Amino acid sequence: MKPLINKLLILTTFLLINLTVNAQAPKIATVTITGTLQNEQGKPMDYATVTLLRAKDSSVVKGTLSNDAGKYTLDHIPAGSYIIAATNMGYQKSYSPAFEVTGHEVTETVAAIKMLPASRNLKTVTITSSKPLIERKLDRTVMNVENSVLAAGNSALEILERAPGVTIDKDDNISLKGKQGVTVMINDKLTYMSASQLATMLRSTDGSTIQSIEIITNPSAKYDASGNSGIINIKLKKNKQTGTNGSITANASYGKNFRDNTSLTLNHKQGNLNLFGTFSRGDLNRENNIDIDRVIDSASKSTYFKQNTFMLNHVHYNNYRFGADYSTSAKNTLGFVINGDYTNEYNDNKSSTYLGKTPAANDSYQNTFTDMLQTYRNIAVNLNDKLQIDTNGQELSIDLDYSKFHNNSNAKYDTYFYRPDGSSLMPPLFLRNQTPSEITIYTQKADYSIPLNKTVKLETGVKFSSVKTDNDLQAQINNGNTFINDTSRTNRFIYDEKVSAAYVNLSKTYKKTSIQAGLRAERTLSTGNLITQNQVVKRSYLDFFPSVFINHTLSDKHEIGISYSRRIDRPNYDNLNPFRFYLDQYTYEQGNPFLKPQYTNAFELSYTYNKTINVTLGYSRTTDVSAEVLLTDTLSKATYQTRVNLKTQNNYNININSPYTIAKWWTGNINVNGFYMGFKSDSLLGGTLNNGQAAFSIRSTQTFLFGKGFKAEVSGNYESPLTYSIFKIKSQYSVDAGISHSFINKKLNVKLAVTDIFNTRRNNLSTHFQSVNLDIRQKNETRLGRLTLTYNFGNSKIKVRQHQTGADDEKGRVKSGG
Repeated sequence: MKPLINKLLILTTFLLINLTVNAQAPKIATVTITGTLQNEQGKPMDYATVTLLRAKDSSVVKGTLSNDAGKYTLDHIPAGSYIIAATNMGYQKSYSPAFEVTGHEVTETVAAIKMLPASRNLKTVTITSSKPLIERKLDRTVMNVENSVLAAGNSALEILERAPGVTIDKDDNISLKGKQGVTVMINDKLTYMSASQLATMLRSTDGSTIQSIEIITNPSAKYDASGNSGIINIKLKKNKQTGTNGSITANASYGKNFRDNTSLTLNHKQGNLNLFGTFSRGDLNRENNIDIDRVIDSASKSTYFKQNTFMLNHVHYNNYRFGADYSTSAKNTLGFVINGDYTNEYNDNKSSTYLGKTPAANDSYQNTFTDMLQTYRNIAVNLNDKLQIDTNGQELSIDLDYSKFHNNSNAKYDTYFYRPDGSSLMPPLFLRNQTPSEITIYTQKADYSIPLNKTVKLETGVKFSSVKTDNDLQAQINNGNTFINDTSRTNRFIYDEKVSAAYVNLSKTYKKTSIQAGLRAERTLSTGNLITQNQVVKRSYLDFFPSVFINHTLSDKHEIGISYSRRIDRPNYDNLNPFRFYLDQYTYEQGNPFLKPQYTNAFELSYTYNKTINVTLGYSRTTDVSAEVLLTDTLSKATYQTRVNLKTQNNYNININSPYTIAKWWTGNINVNGFYMGFKSDSLLGGTLNNGQAAFSIRSTQTFLFGKGFKAEVSGNYESPLTYSIFKIKSQYSVDAGISHSFINKKLNVKLAVTDIFNTRRNNLSTHFQSVNLDIRQKNETRLGRLTLTYNFGNSKIKVRQHQTGADDEKGRVKSGG
C-alpha cells in the first residue's frame, strides 16, 4: 500500500507543477514565433542558442535552442516589438531586424538568420581556449579529458587510472584514496556490473568519447547517504550532430589460461529521438592458489593445519544495455534504460588439508573436491522524465526503477579422509547444495532545482526504495545409500528493507568563494527472517546526514577547499545471509544476519596548484565498523570468514597527484597516497582489539611517443604493508607495460600489453589475535599478455543525455557474476 501511495504523491506533484507552469501564461492573445538559422553556406545551424529580446531595451523575454534542422519556436509571446539574437560556439553573435507582434496572427515567421564564423574577423591571430586538465569544483574534482593528450589512444580504464586518487588492482577493483567499494557511474548512471565486467566495458570505451571524469570523495546530500568510499562519474561527450556511430572492441589475453571478450556499442540520433545500446560477451578463465597454515587450540590441545587449495574459475558472460531519449518538446525529455546480465560461472576446486599435533607431524589428511555452477539472470528497467520548467534553470526530474535478480548456485563437495600412509581413515563425506536466490527492487525518485537568483540555487528531492531478497538453501548429505535432507544446513532467509529519503541543498556563489550546505534524512525499516530457525531480526531507524562544502580561489594558481559529510553503509544483502559456503569442512564463509549499518563522519581539506598538482588531507571516523574477520569454532576446529561490527575505525590520509612533462615525447603521472587506518573493539573474540598502522601506495605511469603514431606506456605500482581489521597484509608490487598504434585516421587502435611483467604480485597476510592464528599466501593469475583491437565508426558527435537512475544504491549492494 505504501509504495502505491508514494507513486501517487510523486505523480500528483508532477501534475501540479505542470499545471502551475501552464497557469503562469497570461490569459491574453499570444503568438508563436518561428524561424530558421543558417551558416555561411546556407545549411541549418543546429542546437544554436536563440534569445528573444525586447527591441526597446534588449531585455531578455525568452530563450530556446534550434533543432537539428536549424528551426526554432518561441510560444506564448504577447504583442510587442522584438529582436531575435542567435549565438553558437565558433560563430559571431547574429541578430534579426526588429519586428512587431500584433496578436492578430497565430504564428509570426522571422526571416532566416545567417550566422558567420567568428574566425572571419581574425586575420593572423588564433585564440585557443581550453579547460585545465584538473579542475577543482565545489563538491568534486574534475579531470577534463576532452582535447587533452589522454584522450587519444587510451581506453576509459587507462584514463581512469590516471585520475587523482584512483587505483585499480589486479582484480580490477577500483579504489579511491585507498578505499574500495567506490560507486562508478557513466553519465550519472550506475553501471550495475561486477568489477571484471565493469573493467571490460571501460576497456572497450575509447578515450576520445570521454568529456571528463568527476571524483566525488564527499558526496552531497543529493546523493544516497550510503557509501563512504566516494563516487567516480565518467561523463561522455555531449555532442549534438545527427547520425549514427559506434565501436567494436575485441580483446584476447593469455597467462596460464585463455580469456577473451568482444563488445559492440551503437548510438543513433535522429530529430528528437536518441537511441543507444551496448552488448558485450566474454570468457574469463583464471586460476588461484591459496596456502593456509593455522593452529587451533581447544581443550588444552593444539591442532596444526596445512592447507593447499587450487581454484579454477570459468566465467561466460553476456551483458546488454539499451535505451532511448525522446524530446516531447523543447522543455521535456522522456527516456528509458534497460540493463541485463546473463552469466554462467563454474568453479572447479581441489583442497588438500593436513592435520597434526605438531607442525612437522601429520596424523591425517583429507582431499575435498568442489564443483559449483552459478548462474546470474538479471534485468533492470528505468523510466525517467526531465522537465525544464523555465529558461532560468528550474527543473523537475522523475525516475521509476524496477530490478529483478535471479541467482542460482548448485554445488557438490566430495571429501575423502586418509591416514598418513594413504589408507582410508573413514568413509567419504558427500554434500550437495542448491541455493536459488531472488532479489526484487523498486525505487521512485523525484528531484527539483530552482535558481533563486544569479548566485543562489536550491535543490530538493525525495526517494523511496523497497527491496526484498529470498535465499533458499537446500542442503543434502549422503547417508551411504542416497542423499537426504541435511537439517543442520538447510535454511531459508528472507530480507525486506524499505528506505524513505528526502533532501535539501542550498548553494551560494560569491566572487571567489562558493558554499554549499545540505541535509538528507533517511528512514529505514528492515526485517531479516531465518524461516527454518524461526529467528527474526527487525530494525527501524531515522538518520540525518548533513554536508557542507566551501571552495575558495586564492589566485589564478592557488585554490583551496574544505568539506564535511556524514554517510551510512548498510550491509550488502549477501553479508546478511547466514548460509555457509564451503571450501572444505574446516574452512567456510558465512553471513551475519545481525550485522548493523556503519556510520562515517568525513572531513577533507584540498589544495590545487596551477590546475595540475592536487593535494588532499582527510580524516574520517567510522562507528559500528562492518569489518571482515576470521573466527574459529574450537569444537569443530573450523575457521570461517564473516563480517562483524567493530567499535570504531579512524582513517587519516593524504593524497598527492601530479602530471608532468619531461620532454615533448615523454610525459608521466604520479599518484601518492599515504594513510593510517586504526581499528578498535572492546569485545572481539573475548579480547580487546586496537590495531593500526601507517601505510602508503605509489603509482607512476610513463608515456612515450615515438615513430609515426606509436605510443608506449610503462607503469609501476607499490603498496606498503598495512593493517586492516585483525589482518596484517604484506606489501604488493608490480610493473605493467604496453605499446599501441592507431590506423585509418585513428579509427582503428591496436594495443599489445603485459600486466605484472615479473609475476611479483601476491596477496599474503596473517593474523594472530586471540584464538585465530593463521598465515595465508595467495597467488592469482596476474601475468597476462593482452591484445586489444578497437574500431570506431560512423559520426562521433552524438549527444547522450546525462541521467542518473533512482536505484543506484540498492543495485550496488547486489552480488553479480564475473
